[in-house]
Amino acid sequence: MSFKLEYLSATESFLDPVRADASDPASARAIVVPFGLEASVSYGAGTAAGPAAILAASHQLELYDDELGCEPYRSYGVAAVREPAIARPIGAALDQLHGIVEAVLAAGKFPFVLGGEHSLTTAPVRALARHHSDLVVLQLDAHADLRDGYQGEPFSHAAAMRRVLDNPNVSLISVGVRAVSAEEVEFYGANRDRITIHWAKDQHRWDIDQIVGGLKGRPAYLTFDIDALDAALMPATGTPTPGGLSFWQALAILRRACDTGEVVGADLVEFAPIKGLHACDYTAAAIAYKMLSYALG
Repeated sequence: MSFKLEYLSATESFLDPVRADASDPASARAIVVPFGLEASVSYGAGTAAGPAAILAASHQLELYDDELGCEPYRSYGVAAVREPAIARPIGAALDQLHGIVEAVLAAGKFPFVLGGEHSLTTAPVRALARHHSDLVVLQLDAHADLRDGYQGEPFSHAAAMRRVLDNPNVSLISVGVRAVSAEEVEFYGANRDRITIHWAKDQHRWDIDQIVGGLKGRPAYLTFDIDALDAALMPATGTPTPGGLSFWQALAILRRACDTGEVVGADLVEFAPIKGLHACDYTAAAIAYKMLSYALG
């Protein structure tokens, strides 16, 4: 499936419309792909509205980053493409997203997908696995997502990482998991050579260098499920789960990961905005900007 990159105007795109590169999307290295897939959510709904809410909130972000000491977007350039009418059923939607990501890669650019439910991750990973023989996925998430399907849907958001591992040259490092099924524990135990899990219950003794050590010298894909954050900080998701990461803790892991591996793509998923609670929209947008800046800036 071929896809022509149709760039959004500055007033519709990612980050402040008055940024320096707002009128030159074709020169951007980072391409934001809004893809509000909502086909298998099993508790709270709303991921279809996630990308639009993040794009809107991103206009309110300060472009200067006091941690990095610059306006990092200036070193890489950012643009966003128009969200397509998402195909159905879910398998067709994933093929559609795969085509979009392939078009981004063919243009020599960095794909950043704004979801949408977590099932979408298999599409960009499948595209990148064709280009990288030893791809590692770093997953920040409350859930393992290692079921072999859920409620009759093999591409369910609850099976996102299982489908990622259908690519034999892909391995997985998961961080923040605190909700898991017996089926997933059994699969994890049988595949410890490809899967590493850093459980949320152990976060008081995490060593970030050890967590990201498996990315060293390897191409890496970052997938950030917004429910990796503690539910008190991020209630705007389908399954808000207590015991999660703080904002700064998540950023520390992301930054070290980008310093350690060669990040070749990323996504932020499972954001389901709550009307009137725009702090969550802003938080999701801030994390997306940080991910791009750590990876490319």
